[in-house]
Amino acid sequence: MKRKTLSGQIYLYFMIVIILSLASVGTFSYIQSSQALDEQVTQYMEQMIDSATYQTDIYLQTYELFSKSFASNPDVRKFIEIARDDAYKYYEYSTSIKKFAQESVAPYKQLHMVYVVGRHGRAVIYENQNVINFDPVLAEKNFDKLMASTPDGGQISLLNMSMREEDRGTVVTMAIKVFGSSYGDYNNGIVATEIKLAELAKIWDRVSLGKSGSYFIIDDDGNYIYRLSVSEQKPDQPQEDAELASLLLSSGNNTLIHKYNGEERMFVSRKSSYSNWNLVASMPVEELRRPVSTIRTTTIIIGLVTLAAALLLASRFGRSIVAPIRELKESMRETEKGNWQHIDEISRTDEIGGLIHSYNLMVTRLSEMIGRVYEAELLQQKNALELGRSELERQQAEFQSLQLQINPHFLYNTLETINCYAIVQDSNEITEMVEAMAFMLRYSVQTNLEEITVANELNHVRNYMIILQHRIGREFEIDVAVPPGLLLEKMVRLTLQPLIENIFQHAFPDGLEAHHFIRIDASKQRGLFLVTVEDNGAGISPERLEELRSKLEQNRLAAPEDREGRRGGGIGLMNVHRRIQMVFGEAYGLSIDSEMGKWTKITMTMPETDRPKMGTKK
Repeated sequence: MKRKTLSGQIYLYFMIVIILSLASVGTFSYIQSSQALDEQVTQYMEQMIDSATYQTDIYLQTYELFSKSFASNPDVRKFIEIARDDAYKYYEYSTSIKKFAQESVAPYKQLHMVYVVGRHGRAVIYENQNVINFDPVLAEKNFDKLMASTPDGGQISLLNMSMREEDRGTVVTMAIKVFGSSYGDYNNGIVATEIKLAELAKIWDRVSLGKSGSYFIIDDDGNYIYRLSVSEQKPDQPQEDAELASLLLSSGNNTLIHKYNGEERMFVSRKSSYSNWNLVASMPVEELRRPVSTIRTTTIIIGLVTLAAALLLASRFGRSIVAPIRELKESMRETEKGNWQHIDEISRTDEIGGLIHSYNLMVTRLSEMIGRVYEAELLQQKNALELGRSELERQQAEFQSLQLQINPHFLYNTLETINCYAIVQDSNEITEMVEAMAFMLRYSVQTNLEEITVANELNHVRNYMIILQHRIGREFEIDVAVPPGLLLEKMVRLTLQPLIENIFQHAFPDGLEAHHFIRIDASKQRGLFLVTVEDNGAGISPERLEELRSKLEQNRLAAPEDREGRRGGGIGLMNVHRRIQMVFGEAYGLSIDSEMGKWTKITMTMPETDRPKMGTKK
């Protein structure tokens, strides 16, 4: 499995956070702006159609006044009651109607024509200042249609028709029945005014319908009275037009989005209370939402640019953190090999600068300790008769105690773990590990070998386990069976934790399982204080067990040359054994028992507290 680098993790998490932030903000902004623009467009079109409907009603009301004044003219009322064959009266009344039309029509330039038709089949029309007689059959045919479509009582009717076939679709007819001069009824004649629809469309010229907008009018029967399109219209599609008219009539004044002529369009309809027409404005949805598309494109471009800039900054930020950590890591590797290297302390006041400073202090102390050992060796050579081997070994033990406990490799792994937590996560594990590491370092740098209590050593083991559990990624509890009355018994500093570390390095080669355990116990027997560390790990082979017992009997520290090519192993056992002897005497130390594949038990033998210290040498 490929190992993840700290810089890669920083870069990855930065990228995830930035992408999520940009995506959420961009999506939210786009949705909100899209909804706001849709509401504004809908509101704009509704206001536009309301205004146009109002203007259209005013426009038609003007012609209603004209039609009513024309229908109430006495000559018009007398004209509809003349006999069919009374040519004289027809001439008399048609002349007076012409004169009245010339005087009345002048202000109404948009008027196409106005005509009077009676049941007798006679008609008078005013068009372009001319009076024309309709064909009697045509007049009679249209008379019946007009009378059937126009209500009684002097009310106006707007009809989608024209007297002449060539004018159909370009005019709309406003009809009103004429009350006879004898006040009989409304069934003898009608006045019809044809209004040019093109003039009506000028009202819409003030309204912006975009490049592809359209406007049309339909009546209550779904018939199209008028169409106006800003863009080029496709060929008529009767079925699609009928379906659209049905939807518009059923939707009332609600906004409708419908696919028409192959594109999604928004239709806003208003029904005129005056004319009972349905005035409809339409625009393509794509054109209406073009500002939203622009916002989306702009958001994406800005998001990508921001992402690229943020990732660049994340890369530089990651390198600024990882570079000194890598340098610290490499220096620690060199220190493991015995090459004491100092790191140039850069002008940093953060945690990384503190780590580098602590590392340099550690290397300095280790170097000074080596110098002291070398000076002690020279002094031993000069004063071999006066200075015994025990004193030199004591100095060497103090040095190895510091070197073994402040294990650079262990520190390197721990620092890497702490920094990974510190950069990537925000959890309590960081505080827990740092505090445990601080306690271990504070406890370890005490290089003297005087006795401390069992409770102190157990606390040191506890701090070691806190860090180790984070490194191995799982919890593991050590069974401590020491009676409370023995917790204040004296023992040698830094002897219990190396035994625990030795177990983790060798007793469980295939990893920790649920059934594995480590037990620490203590007892007093015949004036001796015994501390045992037992595990149910891989055990020790008979040959290796015999080798370890032989080395323990030699009563000496492990030589530096014994460390080459071996990590941990019996070195920690040898030095713990010898340091116990240097404090209490050579009658004490370690003993090992084991059964291959089943268990291992290490026993530390020391005198009881109330006994005098055994400091004599053999």
